[in-house]
Amino acid sequence: MDTRDRETWKPVATSDALQARAELLAALRHFFAQRGVLETETPYLSVAANPDPNIQSIAVESRPRRFLHTSPEFPMKRLLAAGSGSIYQICRVFRAGEEGSRHNPEFSMLEWYRPGFELEAMIQETLDLLASCLEHRLESSTPLRLEWVESFRRYADLDAAQASSEEVEQCARAFGIDAGDLNREQWLDLLFSRVVSGKFPPARLVVVTAFPVAQAALARADEHARRFEVFVGDMELANGYHELLDSAEHRRRFDTWNQRRVERGQEVMPLDDRFLAGIDAGLPECCGVALGVDRLLMLQIGAARIDEVLAFPWSRA
Repeated sequence: MDTRDRETWKPVATSDALQARAELLAALRHFFAQRGVLETETPYLSVAANPDPNIQSIAVESRPRRFLHTSPEFPMKRLLAAGSGSIYQICRVFRAGEEGSRHNPEFSMLEWYRPGFELEAMIQETLDLLASCLEHRLESSTPLRLEWVESFRRYADLDAAQASSEEVEQCARAFGIDAGDLNREQWLDLLFSRVVSGKFPPARLVVVTAFPVAQAALARADEHARRFEVFVGDMELANGYHELLDSAEHRRRFDTWNQRRVERGQEVMPLDDRFLAGIDAGLPECCGVALGVDRLLMLQIGAARIDEVLAFPWSRA
């Protein structure tokens, strides 16, 4: 056996990083306890899966076949429909193919829901939480707020609302992005992730709002998707929605996603009928946020790679 292989039993994260993780988890729980938000636990395995074509589930061979959850969203919304009130969960989630300096196929997510909150109240609570965890890492206590279209104008000199597909592609290629045959939405996604967010202030909370309707996911949509993302530099930390309540629209979006899976040659995901039944029964007016705990810890301790904050990353699991 190679000497290096014999060393892989050891954890990657240092003792200091593991101590910082424990302190962060305690701080998150204290934050929600102070606000009267109930901690919950829901199953990691389900016979259904998220059909979003941009998120790949990990299947577990059993009878019946089950999938590791990519987020606790669906069962948490069933709790909300049953009258749970404000809830949160800190759990491990699983996404196939997500491995890199900021991605591990198994990672920690904080997700919470606030019935009765409007989107602005949810943005503020998210900023309060992040500021309390990152106070010593931020050079400005005032978050930068940008609408999605404005972020493109400021950092890519592009009118993302009006530019044609050809103009968007030309802009991307001018920044050195050569990704082959993509549609307009895919080019814009690449520009945002590789150019726009890369120019966000490196030590300041940045809130992006008013995303296009095509990026609504399970948020409500009118002229814009009613959702937001929070960054520090180009590190995306949190993704929040004013949650969609319309059960027919949920089904329509799920069907559209599974059709895209067919077009991409991906497996069609079995829909969560119990989740849809909960939506039919009545999800209360609410907002929700998903936050990457490992990325937050990376910023707290100045880690360059997610492996530095995981005891045993994917390569040693």
